[in-house]
Amino acid sequence: MLWQAISYDGLWILVLAVFLAGLVRGFAGFGTSMVFMPIAAGVAEPVHCILMLMAFDIFGPLVLLPRAWRDGEPRDVGLLGVGAILGLPVGIYLLLLLDPLVFRWLVSILALGMLALLGSGWRYRNPLSDVLTVVVGWAGGFLGGIAALPGPPVILSYMSSPRAPQVIRGNMILYLFLIDILSILIFALKGLLLALPLLIGAVLSVPYAIAGMMGTWIFNPAKEAQYRRVAFILIASSAIAGLPIWGFGE
Repeated sequence: MLWQAISYDGLWILVLAVFLAGLVRGFAGFGTSMVFMPIAAGVAEPVHCILMLMAFDIFGPLVLLPRAWRDGEPRDVGLLGVGAILGLPVGIYLLLLLDPLVFRWLVSILALGMLALLGSGWRYRNPLSDVLTVVVGWAGGFLGGIAALPGPPVILSYMSSPRAPQVIRGNMILYLFLIDILSILIFALKGLLLALPLLIGAVLSVPYAIAGMMGTWIFNPAKEAQYRRVAFILIASSAIAGLPIWGFGE
């Protein structure tokens, strides 16, 4: 099975996608799925893409967690997790009904749409109550279940807050790690955990962790705006490249 994983058709494309995703995650704290999923959807079927993402996203960010815990707000992340527990099963149920081609359109369009919102400057300007934080977590869980894109609702709510960049980054890393744990539990309960894509994801965790550490090393809160622009460029490039109109992955 290990030979099947390292000889997987399109593995080099997945390695490139996961390396770019790791860089973005390391210096921005978000964007892994928005970079990886549009490209991966042209190489593997929907459930396999998400299993790969879950596998490397569990192992890869382990090196980022200590700093994220110090910088972040675990209580706020816990409230987001409560909402995600409610939203994930709904999204996963709808995922299982999707045709692979529809899935490819969905992840690319969602990534581009969320990116447009992030880049437009629109933000939810009012302070988030505990209830609204749970609602944002639900939206993230739903999008995480149907398209493995749990980050944008939380990013949109955080980027208008007075939190320091390192706090937002820490919260996002903790929240996305929690989403991965919850997703694995739900997939296990539904009998959807498959050995080969999980093993491929474990292989991908190596370049992902290396890229994540590189991104963390170059992260400087004083240059947060520049890092965000680079992240947006990489996300847009991935989403456009993943559109089925190019014949990629066929």
